[in-house]
Amino acid sequence: MKRFAVIGLGNFGFHAARALYEDGNEVISIDTDKGRVQAIDPHCTEAIVLNATDKEALRTLGLENMDAVIVSTGTKISTSILICLYLQEIGVKKILAKALDEDHEKILKRVGASEIIHPERDMALRVSRGLSRPNVLDYIPISEEFDLIQVGPPREFIGKSLKDLNLRARYNVHIIAIRELVPENFRLVPPASFVVKDSDILIMLGKSEDIKRIKALK
Repeated sequence: MKRFAVIGLGNFGFHAARALYEDGNEVISIDTDKGRVQAIDPHCTEAIVLNATDKEALRTLGLENMDAVIVSTGTKISTSILICLYLQEIGVKKILAKALDEDHEKILKRVGASEIIHPERDMALRVSRGLSRPNVLDYIPISEEFDLIQVGPPREFIGKSLKDLNLRARYNVHIIAIRELVPENFRLVPPASFVVKDSDILIMLGKSEDIKRIKALK
């Protein structure tokens, strides 16, 4: 079981804390708003009313022993910056912070944030990709260059083995897994002899430009 803390219980923080707890983790939820703390209380290990910009109060929580701390405060940028600074000084190993824009992101990284979260931007990207590329079932940007996608097989893939398709040589993409729907099965690193069916979901990793070539196939 892992241990997490979530500071700031707005929509994102609330659902992050609840999801972590439902996955069987120990979760401490923190906010200055008593109503928000009461709302999350049934869905976490411990819910605390506390001002996280109070460094000494923050220090008493033992957050340095957490696997990660999520900072998801509101629109007051200085609050999240101060909290990340204090968490870094306390010795928290992994700090994930929600940023409002790119300048906010730069500052958060400078004061100790390990990872930056842009929930609205990232969700907008996923929704937009789904609308403009309907054959793509799920899209995860790995970096500026690489994408990880789930996609239904183009017509020319059906009935052929991965060896025959030779996607690594032809398109420079890698099939890292296949989700079979009929019968239901999940194959991690499928063998070259695997024959693609129209009911399969291909999970691919590759450079964005090469993934686009696959998605252009009908």
